[in-house]
Amino acid sequence: MALASGSAELDACPYVSEEAKEQLAESSAPPVRPLTVGTGDYEVKVGGETVMFRHEKTFVNQPGLAVLVTTEMDEAAVTDKLEKLQKFQYERVGLNLRAEMVAVKDTSGDADGFVALVNKVKDNSPAALILMSDNPDALTAGVKACADRKPLIYAATEDTADTLGALAKETGCALAIRSGDGYDGLIGLSEKLTGMGLKDLVLDTGARTAKQAFQDQTLIRRAATKQVFRPLGFPTITFPCDMTDNLMDETLLAGMFVAKYAGFIVMSDLEAHSLFPLLLERLNIYTDPQRPMTAEQGIYPIGDPDENSPTLVTCNFSLTYFIVSGEIEGSRVASWLAVVDTEGLSVLTAWAAGKFTGETVGTAINKMGLGDKVTHKNLIIPGYAAAISGELEEELADWKILVGPREAAHIPKYLKEWKPE
Repeated sequence: MALASGSAELDACPYVSEEAKEQLAESSAPPVRPLTVGTGDYEVKVGGETVMFRHEKTFVNQPGLAVLVTTEMDEAAVTDKLEKLQKFQYERVGLNLRAEMVAVKDTSGDADGFVALVNKVKDNSPAALILMSDNPDALTAGVKACADRKPLIYAATEDTADTLGALAKETGCALAIRSGDGYDGLIGLSEKLTGMGLKDLVLDTGARTAKQAFQDQTLIRRAATKQVFRPLGFPTITFPCDMTDNLMDETLLAGMFVAKYAGFIVMSDLEAHSLFPLLLERLNIYTDPQRPMTAEQGIYPIGDPDENSPTLVTCNFSLTYFIVSGEIEGSRVASWLAVVDTEGLSVLTAWAAGKFTGETVGTAINKMGLGDKVTHKNLIIPGYAAAISGELEEELADWKILVGPREAAHIPKYLKEWKPE
């Protein structure tokens, strides 16, 4: 009963047998079925969601961001979009933030032209693929040209459900469904295709206005998580690219879908000023709110430091790391920044909790081998952690412990005046 109500997870029971797991799979499955599109480093996993709001537990798998290319585009335009997909990648908190997908759309119904475009994208980008066509023959040819990349097939309708359902079953690819008959039609298609043995479905309600799309996304998530209504318990796909011809408006719509509750988001183009905010929003929303974001423990070179450069230490709370590293970078003084694992706590909180002490910092510094980076053996600690300086000098007998500024904003001035002692 707990499994059926979603208040317990099957893996929590150490005594359940494999046979029982199989029998209880329906009750223990997430309300929104997880599925994967693509392979390798660009594999996109969506779904698996269990809650309506992230503060209830957490959101699990972030939506895939796709850029659209069509058969009516010239070769230069297609190449430009593929290059942008590869170029616009950003390192944050040890993660590589980027768009992961290309939506390849057939606008002419010409199977040969569609296959040629699919092959061009496949050969020039490792991204996961969404293949789109209203012509089942063209779509079949395109899917078979890249079946090894596990594309998302878009989209089965009432007229093409049998043909594309068989194609999805044959290739093992996920299949999107779209109905012109509202929710009733979408539910009917979902039940028909799951009855054929297909499990990996993606829902498109057909809404192409912000208001209706927002309502649809909310209704589908509510039906899946609150009523555990299996026919709507699948990820969704949205098309901001079809809702406006202005990239900034499109970015706002995409931001809405990141929060509410898309599995795939198709954009008409990628530009750094529009993509980067979406990547940060996605990172923040799909980070467990009950666990702080952290930087990995280690030594971070900022600028081009050498053996004479200043060395600073801080905690691994991501906000602290970004602020401190940003101020060091802004000072234009090449430095080494040692980040100590404090389980995501800020400097003062970590010190109060006994996770940023002379012993823990000294042990981490020795473990990281910071002494091999510099000859002067001067270590600058945060001003708010001045209390650990004596203990830290005992742990690091060869080092001179310097108490730095209390506020990160004062770091640039401090570094410009710093001289090894």
